[in-house]
Amino acid sequence: MRFINFELIFQTLPKLLDGAKLSLLISLFSVVLGVSLGIIVATGRLSKFWTFKAFASAYVAFIRGTPMIVQIFLVYFGLAEFGLTLPAFASGIVALSLNSGAYMGEVFRGGIQSIDIGQTQAGLSLGLSPFQVFTHIVFPQAFRRVIPSMGNEMVTLTKDSSLVNFIGIAELTYRATLIASRTYEYYAMYIGIAIVYFAITFTLSQLLSWLERRMGPYDSVSQSGKGLRR
Repeated sequence: MRFINFELIFQTLPKLLDGAKLSLLISLFSVVLGVSLGIIVATGRLSKFWTFKAFASAYVAFIRGTPMIVQIFLVYFGLAEFGLTLPAFASGIVALSLNSGAYMGEVFRGGIQSIDIGQTQAGLSLGLSPFQVFTHIVFPQAFRRVIPSMGNEMVTLTKDSSLVNFIGIAELTYRATLIASRTYEYYAMYIGIAIVYFAITFTLSQLLSWLERRMGPYDSVSQSGKGLRR
């Protein structure tokens, strides 16, 4: 029976954490851009303009129908074919953001569609513009409802950030693989990767759970009946 070399994991932990910092930085930028893009995609999918809706739908279908690693390669190597060469770090963020934007778009679309159409009609009858109804009535409620799904996507994106090691970014997985290639302790280093990623995602999950309790749909206003009727 092969024992896990925890001593090696402990010795290399500072290097693994340095790689984890880069992974978290990539994930942070990608989540922010992905959420922003997701809102645009959701409005496009719900738009009455055929071209906008068709483009958003095609984008979501392509992203959901292709592996993320292929998308990373398309951004990093594909854009270079057209004369646009991005650094590996920027390419990783762009690829992860594009991937996240499609899934976040579907999350937000579901949240927006879950809001009773009567609230929109009530807002319009009060003289609000469609944009005001969306920003002040529909979207705030939809955002609260999609926090759990949005949190799941954030955790998934954080784990998937390990794929950027294939384009040479020295994040957690890349550094652990280099150490394993020198020590031949592949199993120990993969256990080290799992431990660090588990610590990151567990902490993120707890923060998202706290946010869900604070901003979830069943807040004090809605429970007291003072909010808009669902």
